Amino acid sequence: MNSAFSVARRTVLACLALASSSASLPLLAQSAAPPLPPIRIAMIEGLSGPFANTGEAVFRNLVWATERVNARGGVNLSSGKRALALERFDSKGQTEEALSALRAAIDSGIQVVMQGNSSAPAAALIDAINKHNERDPARQVLFLNYSAVLPELTNEKCSFWHFRFDAHADMRVSALMSVLKEDRALQSIYLIGQDYSFGQAVLREARRQLQEQRPDVRIVGDELHPMARVKDFVPYAAKIKASGAQAVLTGNWGNDLTLLVKAAREVGFDGKFYTFYGNALGAPAAIGEAGVGKVVAVADWFPNVAGRESESFYQSFRQRFPKPEDDYVHLRMQLMVEMLAQSLERAGAQAVKLTDGKPSLDVAALARAMEGAEVTFAGQTGRMRAADHQLQQPLVVAVMDKRGQPGVKFDVEGSSYGFRVIREVPAARAELPHSCRMQRP
Repeated sequence: MNSAFSVARRTVLACLALASSSASLPLLAQSAAPPLPPIRIAMIEGLSGPFANTGEAVFRNLVWATERVNARGGVNLSSGKRALALERFDSKGQTEEALSALRAAIDSGIQVVMQGNSSAPAAALIDAINKHNERDPARQVLFLNYSAVLPELTNEKCSFWHFRFDAHADMRVSALMSVLKEDRALQSIYLIGQDYSFGQAVLREARRQLQEQRPDVRIVGDELHPMARVKDFVPYAAKIKASGAQAVLTGNWGNDLTLLVKAAREVGFDGKFYTFYGNALGAPAAIGEAGVGKVVAVADWFPNVAGRESESFYQSFRQRFPKPEDDYVHLRMQLMVEMLAQSLERAGAQAVKLTDGKPSLDVAALARAMEGAEVTFAGQTGRMRAADHQLQQPLVVAVMDKRGQPGVKFDVEGSSYGFRVIREVPAARAELPHSCRMQRP
């Protein structure tokens, strides 16, 4: 038996609607289990290795989202209600392992795949799914991407079988730049990122937008470092400080970000950090008081976004996962699962077909139902642009501050530091043109 499949089957933690007694996570109160087999979902993610904490954060979010669907009885299809069942496949953060996990998931009969942490595996999965779906139309697979933000995935590499629910890197840089360009005291900046496709794309777009919007700002450093292999960022932080940079812009994520900001504090760098992911997974605690007013992050949502629905959403997540280290909630992942469920229901009788006398998903019909779909949850609305399968949603820029300060009701991971919203970018302004030439079956 394929080793990735064996590991995945051993680590399956959720057939959530069936309330299996073997599940290691407590389930929400639910209605009676639907009589039909569940719709199985494969989460292919790094659950071991240096970025395991990011994979586990994704898992918690997807568990919560599928629980919510199942608590209302599952997906309501013409043939009856079906639960969503989430299964874990460990890619170890490696592309080849992700492809092996994909083969294992397909061999086990799964037709909906979710992945996002790292664009390199995402690009490989898109190519593999394209080829599989052409070879084996009876077992086609849909790929839902929640975090892989390399712009080309919905541009020149766009695929009918791939849908992205996070804003891509160029969109995120644009949102950050809407704040950075107004910092008239800023005269010098250091660009640093992980040396792979995503990190390279972030710095490339940052250079372009700086030249366009703030040509007066000098780029005093422009550096890529090995991904997930640097244990001590002090030499990098020392170069940043010695450059005289007043700010750093980085797309780093996971431990590569946490260790970088920790090293910056250790060497006494007192400039700003413009980040994609500086709001959680240890980063605020690592930088501490030195980050107040200086660490800026961009996301689709933050806990301190104003509004009753937003606050209720966050408090519900914290009740479900009360440990401080589990405090990293992604609203876009909730939108993704809601859109999946609603698109299945919208496809109706077309969503299920018979394969060898057994019901299976008609993935092409599901994809067509998802194109142009719109979903609202916790006060946030996302619309799937049919032309390139890129979700269009608002973006938010926030700055680190102490809990209890105006606009900072909630902190992050029990660190006493949270993020205060300083810019809300409506979906219409966050939207960017695309170069996708979609090939539809």
